[in-house]
Amino acid sequence: MPASSPLTEIVLASRNRKKSAEIDELLRPLGIHVRPVSDFPDVPDVIEDGDTFAANAAKKAVEVAMQTGQWAIGDDSGLMVDALGGEPGVYSARYAGEPSNDDALDACAASRPSRDAANNAKLVAALRGIPPERRTARFVCNVAVADPRGNIRLQLEATCRGRIVDEARGTNGFGYDPHFLVPELHRTFGELPPVVKRHISHRARAFERLVPLLARLHRELRVES
Repeated sequence: MPASSPLTEIVLASRNRKKSAEIDELLRPLGIHVRPVSDFPDVPDVIEDGDTFAANAAKKAVEVAMQTGQWAIGDDSGLMVDALGGEPGVYSARYAGEPSNDDALDACAASRPSRDAANNAKLVAALRGIPPERRTARFVCNVAVADPRGNIRLQLEATCRGRIVDEARGTNGFGYDPHFLVPELHRTFGELPPVVKRHISHRARAFERLVPLLARLHRELRVES
């Protein structure tokens, strides 16, 4: 399939069908249908061994594009705490020693509460003695789009800044959400209603920026074809 093939369908480099459905809802007005990589059972899991979110997102997009012969989206996200030199960073999901990529996490979803608790306990312990004003942090999401030949055509990153608190607050979300305070709202991600988080989160901001870029690329490809 040529790299300039019409962008009417794109494969999300994740087996998480809920995430795929959410992104499909965002891109469908552009005439772009999103499919999870689980629709392609012969495609192996991508090993996320990059040292940046950008490297992991690009690797996921490129490998899935080349394996499927389709346009592909890869994304990678995590938490970076300033006082910890950017940790846990790309190791956010396995900060306390748990495994690894999105698909591995989806496969063992039942263990997520204990995994999240271990990660949060390690984070709080690492920040012991650090005053509130120095507990600044940001959630990061990097998104990459590859064409069917594996060329990266779009890549961008978005963040949501906040501060880490010791006591877990709220039961919404997952991961570090109950400890991530958004100062302007005086609430943690764990306390925010999902509809609010979907508008201000790092992932929401990344895909909000991606949509107009994809729309422009979509138009250019239609002209070329």
